[in-house]
Amino acid sequence: MGLIPRRRFERLVLRAITRLPDEFRDRLDNVDILVEPRPDAGHLRAAGVPPGDTLLGLYVGTPLAQRGGGYHLALPDRVYIFQEPIERQCRTSREVVEQVRQTVLHELAHHFGIDDARLTELGVD
Repeated sequence: MGLIPRRRFERLVLRAITRLPDEFRDRLDNVDILVEPRPDAGHLRAAGVPPGDTLLGLYVGTPLAQRGGGYHLALPDRVYIFQEPIERQCRTSREVVEQVRQTVLHELAHHFGIDDARLTELGVD
């Protein structure tokens, strides 16, 4: 599939966030969600992605469940959503919409302390 305009892609990410239940959306006050064209070498290293594999999104921060009493004055956690890898994986615009939703949910789940194994059990791969 060809590239969709960046603004439309950003709106898909925003839509996925605004459709979260209030109790989750209300706990995103110190999280920046960034759309990037593709992951760089640092993103791939941070995620432990081997050469030749791809990365659709990445959470960088301290999950809520791991924050203690000394956690304050911290920089925002970051969620990266990578447009080009998502588009390459999809054949239709409908698939892009669904993959963006899944990727946003997957990365935000890490913010809430949910690991990959549990996400697989929940059907959010």
